[in-house]
Amino acid sequence: MAELPTFGQTDGWTLLTIACLTAVTVLTRCLFFLSDKPWTLPHWAQRGLQYAPIAALGAVVIPEVVMSQGVLITTWQDARVFAVIAGAAWFFKQRGVLGTIVVGMAVYLPLRLGLGW
Repeated sequence: MAELPTFGQTDGWTLLTIACLTAVTVLTRCLFFLSDKPWTLPHWAQRGLQYAPIAALGAVVIPEVVMSQGVLITTWQDARVFAVIAGAAWFFKQRGVLGTIVVGMAVYLPLRLGLGW
């Protein structure tokens, strides 16, 4: 494979990759503006997009709660577990997102900082 020049600490292949990804991103986002007539998503796609934020949040949060260093946690002495339980209890009782975050962090921080869990 041909050797591209380096620019400081970044090699040419990295810069080429960044440029190509930028072009693809701009192109795919601009396609929506190129059309003269308005368009709508099919009903099944609109309904599916309603669940996308929940699925993405679950995909990020759940592994963070139940795993440590890529392995399932095996001890009950983990501050994250208690914080999730407290936050979920608050949410199901009060239905408030801000309160859920505050309660979860109010349980997490003392256990993490105070007990070192």
